[in-house]
Amino acid sequence: MLYILLFFSFFVSDQWLKHWMVTTLEVGESIPFIPHILQLRRLHNYGAAWSSLSGKTALLVAMTSVMLLILAVLLFKKVVRHPLGVTACVLILGGGIGNMIDRVALGYVVDMFDLLLFEYPVFNLADCFVVVGAILGSIYYLWLYEKYEAKKKEPQDGAE
Repeated sequence: MLYILLFFSFFVSDQWLKHWMVTTLEVGESIPFIPHILQLRRLHNYGAAWSSLSGKTALLVAMTSVMLLILAVLLFKKVVRHPLGVTACVLILGGGIGNMIDRVALGYVVDMFDLLLFEYPVFNLADCFVVVGAILGSIYYLWLYEKYEAKKKEPQDGAE
């Protein structure tokens, strides 16, 4: 139940922030958030990260759908049971669905976080969830999966 609440809180908070940006700022307009570090700038991204695959909305929706379906199956079939692995999947699902809603409904993703410390693409809250989920998922897979969840191979009859 906790993970279901987390999932909904992730994608609802992303959608709320995007709605607030759309109703507050025009495309390209920005406001200070953390002075000299981060500003909120409304942009529309018609692609994926760094605007890759720009204009290929159907392909992005298809690829994202497959990835989200795989994660959902891993959770529902309890292939992933460790809290870190489940949290990673829930973060990626929440962020992925948040961006998927934009792509399907609008044809683009609303981005808003603009780092001022160095040159970096503008991104959104769903992107943060996906990246943190991917990092946690990598930690889980590299250091915890074998120990907690990989099926132990049974010795074959006659094998030692």
